[in-house]
Amino acid sequence: MPVEVARHAGFCMGVRRAVEMAESVAEQGVPSCTLGELIHNPQVVRQLAARGLEPIDRPEEAAGRRVLIRSHGVAPQTLEALRAAGTEVLDLTCPFVERLHQIVAEHSADGTPVILVGEREHPEVQGTAGWACGPVYTVACPEEAAELPEMERAIAAVQTTFPRDRWESVLQALRTRIPKLESHCTICSATQARQEAAAELAGRMDAMIVIGGRNSANTMKLYEVCRARCPRTILVERAAEIPPAFANIDSEMIGITAGASTPSDSLKEVVTRMSELENKTLAHTPEEENHNDFMAEVDATLVRIRPGQTLTGKVVQITDDEVCVSIGYKADGLIKKADLVDQDVKLDDEIEVEVVKVNDGEGNVLLSQRNIVNRKAWDALMEKYEAGEYVDAVGKEAVKGGLIADMGGVRAFVPASQLSQRYVEKIADFVGKDMKLKIIEVDKQKKRVVASRKAVVAEEAAAKKKEVWDKLEEGIVIHGIVRRLTDFGAFVDLGGVDGLIHITDLSWGRIKHPSEIVKPNQEVDVKVLSLDRERERIQLGYKQLQPHPWDNAAEKYPEGAIVEGKVVRITDFGAFVELEPGLDGLVHISQCAQTRVAKVEDAVQVGQVVRVKVLGVDPEKKRISLSIRQALDEEQAPVEDAAPEAEYEIVATDDTVAEQVAEAIEAVEEVKAEE
Repeated sequence: MPVEVARHAGFCMGVRRAVEMAESVAEQGVPSCTLGELIHNPQVVRQLAARGLEPIDRPEEAAGRRVLIRSHGVAPQTLEALRAAGTEVLDLTCPFVERLHQIVAEHSADGTPVILVGEREHPEVQGTAGWACGPVYTVACPEEAAELPEMERAIAAVQTTFPRDRWESVLQALRTRIPKLESHCTICSATQARQEAAAELAGRMDAMIVIGGRNSANTMKLYEVCRARCPRTILVERAAEIPPAFANIDSEMIGITAGASTPSDSLKEVVTRMSELENKTLAHTPEEENHNDFMAEVDATLVRIRPGQTLTGKVVQITDDEVCVSIGYKADGLIKKADLVDQDVKLDDEIEVEVVKVNDGEGNVLLSQRNIVNRKAWDALMEKYEAGEYVDAVGKEAVKGGLIADMGGVRAFVPASQLSQRYVEKIADFVGKDMKLKIIEVDKQKKRVVASRKAVVAEEAAAKKKEVWDKLEEGIVIHGIVRRLTDFGAFVDLGGVDGLIHITDLSWGRIKHPSEIVKPNQEVDVKVLSLDRERERIQLGYKQLQPHPWDNAAEKYPEGAIVEGKVVRITDFGAFVELEPGLDGLVHISQCAQTRVAKVEDAVQVGQVVRVKVLGVDPEKKRISLSIRQALDEEQAPVEDAAPEAEYEIVATDDTVAEQVAEAIEAVEEVKAEE
């Protein structure tokens, strides 16, 4: 007699949470009660009552005791009445039912009629009706939907444990009557999964046993689903109710499922009872081993789990904030959406999870995917640390003494002294910045990491420096960027190393400061003049890549031409005149003036711009002879419009007389001008 348990059976997330929380309250010893039966399971209700949690029918019966709201929920007016009376309220409403309440309240806020599809007498339906802001109608079948009054628009929602096929048939009937119908399928995914699993199992079995309270709507629906597929289906609340001759223990296949309000102990009790019957026929048979294996699988559903354990589970419920995962434990586990790596999980998806807490204080098993990702990130980080590899990171927060960086999900501290090779004034400048870090210290027990950006910069600079030095050779031309200027030259960045252009190698002419030729951040081509690898010094030339002024001096300054130049140097024998940077000519002392001078300074001064005549050019000897005197002679033109000779000559030795004569002459000239 093979026995098989449905894949989804027993407590759902909301019921389990309510029961375990109630048990915790009972242990505290605080006078408490439940408003109505906590769940639709007589055994559980009796057990809680025996521990001091008796059910009451009306809020007035609380008599100062703490009141536990059952998983079916209540109307908001009931909650307000309890709190107004000063009663402490512990709301254990199922998350799926809370979502149903929110939908009804929000979508009927403008007075839109609400149609609740479900059992009119069910406490969940009665409690939900109280959240509507307008008229409420309850229907359970298409016939009842057809009897509704005419309305232009309405909101339709469904009891969380209502069969999906019946909801769809009612919804179809509603759409034919209400032009503007807004529907919300609020059926609990666990209820649907449990019914589908039961239907699939019942279709393969010779007989089915459904365990649960007869006053439980979801258990009764489960019974109906199984009976439709397997006519020999019975409903029991406990193992003792199973008829002795229910099944042919020699050959028939027996299926077992349980409603959402059925605790694991009740499920195990029935499985054990059926297995004991099977043992009577299997004792000392080859099938005994298979039986033992089956019982081991059943017991496995009640095994212990521990924090930090990694499991593979199946998604059985999804709410707005949480995902419920079946992990093969007596209770399913909950994952907050924030702890999910994949936010697009669907029902029946298999996911890897880690146990965070076996009991969070409310009876829930807390799970996380994020912890697994973080652990894998840590392991990958440690591999890079041991290999001495760099780690990509992003600056997250400036803190006292340094920066917090994110290394692929792992937090690392970068001391301010390890951020840069130079002093960092504003650590906040690194927030949001991508960077490479080198791990320099690890506390594996506390999972703390200290990293350095400075070490990365230094090592990368050294590697880049070596790469540049390997390419350098004397005589090559290389591109660089002028970084800084000094009085004696310009330093050029060659891609990781600096070279110096001495001031004498910047221009063919004389300059007082490098800024006359180049500017900081200017891109230049330079020639490598010499290399000192031991001292890491590079001598560069800039003028060497510019045309030499002597190359076309003869063509540019032909003999006989008169040009301008600046006196740049004076000697005893003459003056040197710069025609252009790097090209000077000599004016001999004899050619400095039209008359003979004793010293050159008597004719010209340094810095003076003069016109000179080219007497000769010798490119080979780099000599140019110039003449100021001949340039003046040629440029001095005869005076054509000379002023007329004075008609009067003033001869006087006495100044006073001379002035008087001059005034007289002036008067005569004025008279002539008037005539």
